[in-house]
Amino acid sequence: MTSDSTAVLDELAHRQQQLLTRAQVLATGHTDMMIYRRIQTGRWQRVLAGVYCVHGGTLTDEQRRVAATLYAGPDAQITGPSALAWYGFRALPPAPEVNLLVPHATRCRSNGFAVVKRALSLDSRARHTEHYRVASPARAVVDTCRELRELRIVRAVMAEAVQRFRVPLKGLDLEIRRAGRSRTAVVRKVLAEIAGGARSAPEAQARALLANLPELGTVLWNPRLVLTDGTPLPTPDGYVPGAALAIEVDSREFHLSPEDWARSLERHNLLGRHGVQVLHFTPSFVAGRPEEVRRIVAEAATLRRGFRTSVRVVRS
Repeated sequence: MTSDSTAVLDELAHRQQQLLTRAQVLATGHTDMMIYRRIQTGRWQRVLAGVYCVHGGTLTDEQRRVAATLYAGPDAQITGPSALAWYGFRALPPAPEVNLLVPHATRCRSNGFAVVKRALSLDSRARHTEHYRVASPARAVVDTCRELRELRIVRAVMAEAVQRFRVPLKGLDLEIRRAGRSRTAVVRKVLAEIAGGARSAPEAQARALLANLPELGTVLWNPRLVLTDGTPLPTPDGYVPGAALAIEVDSREFHLSPEDWARSLERHNLLGRHGVQVLHFTPSFVAGRPEEVRRIVAEAATLRRGFRTSVRVVRS
């Protein structure tokens, strides 16, 4: 061991978030015995097979991503919840693993928190960072949702992708088609909801709850409303034209700012001033008390059946 080789190793670790591979250590002239001794004394820790951290503390999320990529190789792409966390998604399931796509011919296997999946085609739109590649939002969203079984979470992830990150529906559809029929039934269902106009996960859940409720008749979702003189009105989440009844799923989480939230409430009040009764539900109420949501809406629609108002629906 020389001072020069130690300096090279220190510089490499500094550039790689305090992480090194066995191959990199041996390439600088050090030995497996040196690695063993540093681990035994607690100066280093083995985080994945052949990947070491040069301190003994808990890894950060960024270090876990770098470590997983060092393990899987330079062609690997981070996908799934780890990629969505990198993009800043909020509606994420707990994800202790780092999911990686690797070329199908790669012999690398999953190890520790690095979950490796061989793919016939990698993502051509992956983002390149200094240390790793991250699958595009569309690919990461579909890869994430294919592994989920809870419809509520899939709705939340896909709605956030479209609303907050402006992921095109066409991009999601292409990724679903690429995946074929392999675990895509729930993802296809939610994409159809969003394509039909659902603007958030709670709204999609409300749609499903109120579908085929006999007391409601036709429910229009995100309809265009105007007064009899043509003055445009705010668009509610749902509207029962035969009862002048609007349905809103309200949450600060699904507005960009408190100002947007205040403007949304003002729009709802405007509907009320023109004879439309607005029923407000929080996402937690929709999720936790679905039968009560159905009962409240059904009773309101029954009581207001035939109510006359100056509000009209613009049919497209």
